[in-house]
Amino acid sequence: MKIKSLQPITGDSSRCKIVFEDGTVIKTAVSVAADLALYTGKVLTEDQWQTLQRAAAAANARLRAVRIVSSTAVSDRELRRRLVCKGETQENADAAADWLRDIGAVDDEKLAQRLAQRYAARGYGAARIRQELAAKGVPREFWDAALENLPAPDEAIDQFIAQKLRGRRPDRKQQQRLIDALRRRGHSWGDIKAALQKYELSLEDEQCQ
Repeated sequence: MKIKSLQPITGDSSRCKIVFEDGTVIKTAVSVAADLALYTGKVLTEDQWQTLQRAAAAANARLRAVRIVSSTAVSDRELRRRLVCKGETQENADAAADWLRDIGAVDDEKLAQRLAQRYAARGYGAARIRQELAAKGVPREFWDAALENLPAPDEAIDQFIAQKLRGRRPDRKQQQRLIDALRRRGHSWGDIKAALQKYELSLEDEQCQ
């Protein structure tokens, strides 16, 4: 395999395009071309060709992983899943994720804390926050510590109730809808009951079932 040309990729100085005389094109990181001492006119042996393919695939997986974590907060598990879904092999996905974890670009413990704070700010209770952390692929071992740093849910529940009632006293059906909505937001029955009692609303004991 003889290299016909090495070309920069417009708009991405970190990558280049390697064009071979048979028309084959490999796009990869500039560092790969440098590490393998590639240049126009170089003829690759079969072993060198295989090495280039492996190195290019691994580097492309890393670049894709960097783009993912730069655009959104993802857990280690979610990053690996996304990479595979986008066509990377499991081996390259794992290597890229391990690399980002090792340099601190992916940190599940810090992610758990950030997500817990974000969802708490939306007025979610502990149960809903746990659901969101699970959906994001955050390991369970980090959930409790992230929840411990959150403020008590009283204010969030009070704000939700005040917004919905707007000074009105609800009938039984409206009250049940209010309770159901707060439960969907992840608040416990005990916290909901305490908040509703401030409004002197009647509550049925079976709600705690």
